[in-house]
Amino acid sequence: MNRLRPGSVLFCCDHNAVRSPMAEGITKRLYGHDIYVQSAGVRNDLEIDGFAISVCQEIGVELSRHRVRSFDEMEEWGDDLSAFDLIVALSPASQRRVLELTRVHSLEVEYWPVLDPTGLGETRAQKLAAYRQTRDQLMSRIRARFGPGDTSGPA
Repeated sequence: MNRLRPGSVLFCCDHNAVRSPMAEGITKRLYGHDIYVQSAGVRNDLEIDGFAISVCQEIGVELSRHRVRSFDEMEEWGDDLSAFDLIVALSPASQRRVLELTRVHSLEVEYWPVLDPTGLGETRAQKLAAYRQTRDQLMSRIRARFGPGDTSGPA
């Protein structure tokens, strides 16, 4: 397996409503069909976050049709975590859950501590700034890990 560009990646966070869908969308935008990418959360008790949709739309990443899902739903639907070459946990809770779920599998798990922008800022402008910071942090980590990707568009 190429260290820079695995064939399949699962991004995960707490609710699959902000960070992991942003990472999924950015990765799909940058690498197209070169990487099979999905996302999940420890829980699926929220809908996709409107601020996440807005800041990703600014760079040509569409999130409005994202449907949140949890690890439990993945299991119910027959998705096998061991089928992924790499699982990237974006929160401490998701890292704990992934390590628990994959303890019998030999697969790569990475933890990327990425800012959770929810609850930051009081005005719309401040909230958008926090979400942009998270988006940009994800973009930087993704490019550093997987290579530059498609540089022809806004992402």
